[in-house]
Amino acid sequence: MPRFSDNSVDIARFTGVEERERFLMATFGSQEQLWETLDVLWFDPNSRRLTGAEFQMPGESASAEDTARVTSLPAVRQGGLRADEVRDFRLEMCEVLCRTPGDTVLTGLRDRDVLNEPLEARIGIAPDVALLVQHGTVVGWSLTDPARYLAQAFAAPDPNPPFPATRRLLTECLNLITEPLIDDVMDGEPAALARLRAADQALRTQHEDRSRADALLALIANLVEDHRNW
Repeated sequence: MPRFSDNSVDIARFTGVEERERFLMATFGSQEQLWETLDVLWFDPNSRRLTGAEFQMPGESASAEDTARVTSLPAVRQGGLRADEVRDFRLEMCEVLCRTPGDTVLTGLRDRDVLNEPLEARIGIAPDVALLVQHGTVVGWSLTDPARYLAQAFAAPDPNPPFPATRRLLTECLNLITEPLIDDVMDGEPAALARLRAADQALRTQHEDRSRADALLALIANLVEDHRNW
């Protein structure tokens, strides 16, 4: 089951720090590097099959025109990946985030050049999570119904459907952490800071869907902390 937490989409079976450390020691793939934030694919060294993934949320939102170019996606084919050999490698995080109306689907793309040609396939590696393939290369990922999978680190998502208020606040939080609005927040624009303050307050006072509200608070926590003296 995927988890959308702390600005990333995680697919892994570990439920705590110690389990994560053991998992990392027992797998290979595109591990994180010092001072760098990368996307991660983990493979089992015996079968060489994909066993986990972590996708970072891109900081740049695509325009409506660019997003419209990824609406005709191939049907999802359930499957996975198998490494050719046991060795670590580098996987740059996606640069561009495409968002459908209401953020019903989030699509991370390696770069805008991906939009110039059709995708060859979508490989489903977990519920509502797929890898995007072009010219035999993984060039992105997609997450359907991200609000459903909001969770705090290592916690399982709430099995109940998200409340409408949670869906609306997810959209506002994604607006706040991506361009162009995040630039206004960082520049201290009063209107942008007012939106950040309103989102923070709404999430803190939301009584229903509490676990997802806490996950969204974590999503904007750094922005809130940086502008605590607004």
